[in-house]
Amino acid sequence: MQPALVNTTIKQGSAEMKYILILAVAVLVAACGPSGQDGETSPIAQTDIDSVIGKLLEQHGSEHEFRITRGVNQTAALWRRADGDPEAFETFCLQRFIADREELDLVFDRLAVNFEYLFGYMGRIGFELKRRIHEDRGPIHPVDQIFAAYNPSAHVQQDLFGNKIAFIITLNFPNYSLEEKNELGKEWSDRQWGYARLGDLFTARVPARIIQENSKVYSEAQLYISEYNIYAGQLRDEQGRQLFPEGMKLLSHWNIRDEIKSNYGQPRGLPKQEMLYRVMLRIINQDIPVQVINSPGFQWNPQTNELFKEGEALPAQPEGVTRYQHLLNNFHSMQRLDPYYPNLNTYIKRRFESGMEIPREEVKRLFKEYAASPLIRETAELISLRLGRPLRPFDLWYNGFVGRAGISEENLSRITQSRYPDARSMNDDLPRILRDLGYERKTAELIASKIEVDPARGSGHAYGASMREMPSHLRTRIGADGMDYKGYNIAVHEFGHNVEQTISLHRVNNPFISGVPNTAFTEALAFMFQKRDLQLLGIQQRDPMMEHLEVLNIFWDNYEMMGVSLVDMMVWEWLYEHSKADARRLKEAVIRIAREVWNEYYADVFGEKDIPLLAIYSHMIQSPLYLMNYPYGRLIMYQLEDYIKGRDFAKETLRMFSIGRVTPEHWMHRAVGEQISNQPIFSAAEKALKAMR
Repeated sequence: MQPALVNTTIKQGSAEMKYILILAVAVLVAACGPSGQDGETSPIAQTDIDSVIGKLLEQHGSEHEFRITRGVNQTAALWRRADGDPEAFETFCLQRFIADREELDLVFDRLAVNFEYLFGYMGRIGFELKRRIHEDRGPIHPVDQIFAAYNPSAHVQQDLFGNKIAFIITLNFPNYSLEEKNELGKEWSDRQWGYARLGDLFTARVPARIIQENSKVYSEAQLYISEYNIYAGQLRDEQGRQLFPEGMKLLSHWNIRDEIKSNYGQPRGLPKQEMLYRVMLRIINQDIPVQVINSPGFQWNPQTNELFKEGEALPAQPEGVTRYQHLLNNFHSMQRLDPYYPNLNTYIKRRFESGMEIPREEVKRLFKEYAASPLIRETAELISLRLGRPLRPFDLWYNGFVGRAGISEENLSRITQSRYPDARSMNDDLPRILRDLGYERKTAELIASKIEVDPARGSGHAYGASMREMPSHLRTRIGADGMDYKGYNIAVHEFGHNVEQTISLHRVNNPFISGVPNTAFTEALAFMFQKRDLQLLGIQQRDPMMEHLEVLNIFWDNYEMMGVSLVDMMVWEWLYEHSKADARRLKEAVIRIAREVWNEYYADVFGEKDIPLLAIYSHMIQSPLYLMNYPYGRLIMYQLEDYIKGRDFAKETLRMFSIGRVTPEHWMHRAVGEQISNQPIFSAAEKALKAMR
């Protein structure tokens, strides 16, 4: 029995949408199986299933055998006693199975329209309730935190099972495994892909209370990170000197990392970098004094960990394990979902096999191959030569391959602060930015009209629209003096996300395939925008070696991200092996894993062992298993950049990001004709290193 989809013609003008998942990754994307709800199992016996299948085949014919067999089994697995007895199950299946192709098409389109409104408005409510947490709108009140943690869509899934809309979908729109999608998808039309994505929508029944608890835990971790600022002007070296300007506030880890990057080639740059490196180690080890977190009231020597106030030494109170408790809370939150997904019974499986749709072992193999490459070692030798010193661990963030046209970051900040004194000025400039990237005026204005810029409380992010009638949001940090270069660079990156979100929402051929295969693909376009940030300021790079330097910059950046991603994955593997561990043991494990990855792939490059620096990324704490999207996104970005070389940037990005949410394998084939691989960037790095020699 071969799985097949109903062949239908793509209807131009059918509703397009980008629905918000009821619970990102965990709730609506997993292989189906006999899930339980609060320990309850399906009351439908195999004999009942076989009887219903036989009656439906007799009624509609063997040409519907695959859809009938899979649909009845899917529905039975999710049926509960509250939904009715076996007789009610049989009646439902016999009455609700749709054999007529025109009726199936009609139902598909009706579902698309209604889900756009349902999830779209739910998404907007959630967005508004989180505004004060995400945006810089003054002090946060406890009531703001409660609203931000509330998930207004928590009961939607439960309600849709209750009114049996979910069962109509499970009965009529088969759920396909990743292997089936990759094998069969090359023959599918966009509409057939929409049928398959609709089949992904309801594959488990998770109680609303668990969904709500997950939202609360996730929101608390986000708030913890968004408020984790270090006042750099209060840092002191061993001679008591202040190296950073008064009032400089650096969000961990993003701004600390970016400040390290900005100090290459600067006066007293190396001491500043060493100081910030020590700050990072204190955060990882959690012996950072709580008094200096998000507070300018104390002076602190991160080398000795001494704390002062107006010259008087004070006892420092270490943070302890707060950082790792948030990570542990996220683990337990995701673990509570496991019983509802028998075929994907860990968050790790759901994240890779269903969310990312790339097997975990393939991801790890690619990353390890990259981190072990001899080309990395050759690049490191070049960096050491350019710096005139042995590499230090923080040279993970070396950015000397980015010339910035010979302009210092300080002068770049003067330009960006003058141009973008507030969020409105950035918002008004979006159409011009798109035109400079080659988009036609009408297209540029349309895309820009769907995006709003907000001042971020955290480092910045892109918040995609959940329906066509709503805008996406671009958030970046904007200081009292305007948007500095760091904020601008982040804003251009996030704008790339917004452009993808807009294209893949408004230009897809099918409502249920709006979006991209996984987050790495939106990261790819964001990186493509970000690398053009100077061009968008009207600053031209005239160095004939710039193409090679850009390759080496991407190549080195990805080396760092491969390591932190491996740590992230290995930590989650450890958590599932030690699910009863407390935050103290988790802290020890994270530091040990970070050192092990460092020793295997980084110690020979930097000349030091047992460095835990790869554990600094805030994503590990607030965004479970997100980090691998960045290195994957850069690999994809490089392949897209390589493909569009000599072609029209705007036309190609419009074409690629209109493909929709097919699997990564099929998206890459349609976009550039090849699969994700290290080889293209390896070849380019080898060529660039040869040119540099």
